[in-house]
Amino acid sequence: MLFVVALVVQLRSSRYNPFFYWTVILSTSMAGTTMSDFMNRDAGAKYLSGGATSLGWGPQGLGMGYPTGAGILISILLVIFGVWKRTGMTFQICDIVTFRGEALFWSAILVSNTLGTSMGDFLSDSSGLGYAGGALLVTGVLAVLVLLMTVPVVPNVLLFWIAFVLTRPLGATAGDLLTKPVTKGGLDLGTAGSSAVLLAVLVGLMAYAQVQERRTPQMTEPVARRAG
Repeated sequence: MLFVVALVVQLRSSRYNPFFYWTVILSTSMAGTTMSDFMNRDAGAKYLSGGATSLGWGPQGLGMGYPTGAGILISILLVIFGVWKRTGMTFQICDIVTFRGEALFWSAILVSNTLGTSMGDFLSDSSGLGYAGGALLVTGVLAVLVLLMTVPVVPNVLLFWIAFVLTRPLGATAGDLLTKPVTKGGLDLGTAGSSAVLLAVLVGLMAYAQVQERRTPQMTEPVARRAG
């Protein structure tokens, strides 16, 4: 519900508003987590906490598993990009100025977040790398993407979307590292402690982005600056 409300407000906005923009980003993250869990998990014992008899209210999940779920999500994401390309609209986020372009952008964001959540769950639960190992692996891949930005033949738009998908498993594994007990390889900061740490990092990054935007206004009109 939060995602729908935030998205409607964002789509109706005629100018870039950092609060609305980042609220949609955060809500797509939450919606992506829910969608990923519904696709990949079921009411089997491996997904239930001690004493629980169900995953919660409503349908109990499709139980597709991470590989199948990821394959479906990758296919959906490719379809979105295929439709996007056929429209002839730019993939450059700073130049998206139409309602249809923004709708495609947020669709890609939602599916990317869902895919990233599936990847993060796989790294944390099934890969054998553990929370720290999974976070280090994703960080390493992101570092390679940064280096590829200097290679002229590699489109930066492609690197952006790969990086965006990978930020989700990075967040998932890092979140698990902060919250899980020490006996399971975590730092045992708890939900409140880890939330405080992550919120401080997020606020700091948003403040930095806002300062950079004010310094270079001609280059910082991202999604939501529509012509009407």
